[in-house]
Amino acid sequence: MRPARTGRVRDTLLVTAGAVLAIASMEVVGRLQLFGTSWPPLSDVLDVLRVPATRALLARALGATATEAGIGLLAGTLAAAAVAALGVLLPVLQPGLDRLAAVVNAIPLIALGPLLIALVGREDSPAVVAALAVGFVMFVSLTSGLEAASRAHSDVFAALGASRATTLLRLRLPASVPTALDGLTQAAPAAVLGAVIGEWFGAPRGLGTLLVSTMQNYQTLLLWAAGTTAALLAMASYAVVGTARSLIAWRFQ
Repeated sequence: MRPARTGRVRDTLLVTAGAVLAIASMEVVGRLQLFGTSWPPLSDVLDVLRVPATRALLARALGATATEAGIGLLAGTLAAAAVAALGVLLPVLQPGLDRLAAVVNAIPLIALGPLLIALVGREDSPAVVAALAVGFVMFVSLTSGLEAASRAHSDVFAALGASRATTLLRLRLPASVPTALDGLTQAAPAAVLGAVIGEWFGAPRGLGTLLVSTMQNYQTLLLWAAGTTAALLAMASYAVVGTARSLIAWRFQ
């Protein structure tokens, strides 16, 4: 227990030191104007939040982006789980499903914007882009996780005459939980990024919409405030899923 506790303390100290260094670097670079006025000091960015109207604007945008990212994370995970399970139930389809997932992942998300606007509309595009950003990560994680069951357990199920569906539900799915949770830690920030990218294509609200608007109107401080908020949302999603993984995964190992 003591070595594990020491490791956690060390990791916490390293994360804290990294955060302090990043904050200090942003402030120093802005004060010295190493990149001109386009990189303001972090303290000036935080001063923007003192204005109630600005806080309300960022809160609305944050809520919209968080909702779209959450929907995309759920939809992408469910779709990836369905495709991965199909490959287990019908092994002859597995090579084709792998190639299909790789081809879809190779398409740049930003190139899908005009097509998604025509298909699902501007309001739903962010959630769809977030789901696409999540899908491949979760497909790879789930496909790997479904193969994580031990050979001995698989032989027992086969000897007892269990069907592929029964083996999937009773053996493969529980064995895949740790790997799936690992995938979720990567998919959650990807969902935030996908939602923000989807909002660039004319969504009525969200951090992506705010980023485009402030960039076009040369509102540098508000632009940085919106970007910082998006980054904090992505980091928070990673932290929440990572904490959930540490609490849940050990039960399935």
